[in-house]
Amino acid sequence: MTDTPTKDTIGRRTVLVATGATAVTLAVGAAAPGTQAAPDTTADTAPVAAAAVCTLTREMTEGPYYLDGQYVRSDITEGKTGFPLKLALTVVDNDTCATISDALVEIWHCDALGEYSGYVGNNGHNEPDSGTFLRGGVLTDAGGVARITTVYPGWYRGRCVHIHVKVHVGVTLTPDGSFTGGTELHTGQLFFDETITAKVGRLSPYSANTVTRTTLAQDGIYDDGGAASGLPTLAALGSGPSAGYSGTLTLGVERS
Repeated sequence: MTDTPTKDTIGRRTVLVATGATAVTLAVGAAAPGTQAAPDTTADTAPVAAAAVCTLTREMTEGPYYLDGQYVRSDITEGKTGFPLKLALTVVDNDTCATISDALVEIWHCDALGEYSGYVGNNGHNEPDSGTFLRGGVLTDAGGVARITTVYPGWYRGRCVHIHVKVHVGVTLTPDGSFTGGTELHTGQLFFDETITAKVGRLSPYSANTVTRTTLAQDGIYDDGGAASGLPTLAALGSGPSAGYSGTLTLGVERS
């Protein structure tokens, strides 16, 4: 079972723009749709990503592997083997470039062998299935940043390496560590630099995945738009792929 493109249902609600490792202060009021926010020295500013662009772009398909009611947590690994991936995803209002705090950024993706929790076996492997591994999300902080620790994703037949993402506002946290309610502002996907993915794929545990890997260029959903299509900026956490990577991206969403 694979994600299939839904070109006729893709809207123009969100923009994904790669950021640097740190955010800078940019003017909020000066950023009109389709323009770059300009530096400002007044007090009326908010921290957003460098070179943030407030232009809407299309969403990506949710795919067949979404499960409702996942945990609100900063580490979604659940002991899954793989190279560390530390994501810092900044959520901004598309109309103003102002950061949005208390937005729930939720992600889910397959493990090194291409299996999704709740659907283990679809990529041909028999492994324990918690129904929750590599799923979950966190609320953005006062600066609009959601920091999530996971592992570099694997792949399955017909799709390039990717992570699914949703952004919700107005959710209610539940006693069992999950969430309910709220409004979904964005459904998209994150993609990964092909050179880095190739290096990762040659090493264990990823090398045990014998399914032919679809590249970014071959993928039916990624549209070669770079950061605007969900390609984060990756930085190595050490001297080799096994040390892992950090990934930064700004998600611009339309609140109304």
